Amino acid sequence: MPVLARWHSNIFRAPLFFLVTGIFGTAALIASIWAKTGRTQHRIAQVWARACLAVSGARLSVYGAENLGRYPVAVYAANHTSYMDTPVIFGTLPFQFRILAKKELWTLPFIGWYLARSGQIPVEAEASLSSLSAGVKALRAGMPLFVFPEGSRTPNGELQEFLAGAAFLAIRAQVPVVPIALHGVYDLLPIHTTHFFPGDMTMTAGEPIPTKGMTLRQADELTAEIQGRIAEMLSAAGSAVQPGGLAIQTELGKTGAKRS
Repeated sequence: MPVLARWHSNIFRAPLFFLVTGIFGTAALIASIWAKTGRTQHRIAQVWARACLAVSGARLSVYGAENLGRYPVAVYAANHTSYMDTPVIFGTLPFQFRILAKKELWTLPFIGWYLARSGQIPVEAEASLSSLSAGVKALRAGMPLFVFPEGSRTPNGELQEFLAGAAFLAIRAQVPVVPIALHGVYDLLPIHTTHFFPGDMTMTAGEPIPTKGMTLRQADELTAEIQGRIAEMLSAAGSAVQPGGLAIQTELGKTGAKRS
């Protein structure tokens, strides 16, 4: 990373990112005093996410937007590449949803407080399938869920083996799975670094995978299909520019969207 870019990241982008997180985290905490459903906190998180993307200086294009929200309730599953995955997801999914995340995140200042006060669902790092019952209950109550099936961030940018949690949730609730591929987000903020490397990112939403009539015996089969779909989309994102994307301008002061 060039010296000037490193200084720009250390002096400008990183401090501003933490400042924005603190401000919106505080706002979400204050809102939680009267907003008990988590919906107000979710709207605050969406604004926070777009602000974080603007601070990062990255350019995000969304493909397959027509597959987002096609079903009122679904499990959305994406590869996990970076801490910036969360702003990308909250900044682009245009509806209320809840996330399943590792319980240890609930101990972090602001982030943990937001998770606890906004109805997100904690799971143990080595969670058994039976421990996902809270997620199934949320789906059956009409709330979409977002899951990172890999369980943790990739250490090298490569797709890791998927766990069966997303498939289990979808089959138990009999709702579709929407596979999502995040490309370029790892390069923006790789694991074990605090430097932002702004560039082009894509989020691709694939065709929903139906689960109606499936049983838990098919969870591994569904997991393999989800991973395969995401791998295909990542390959396509890395090899060519996809037409018809929704480009989200994330330079500071230019947050918005336009058809490309």
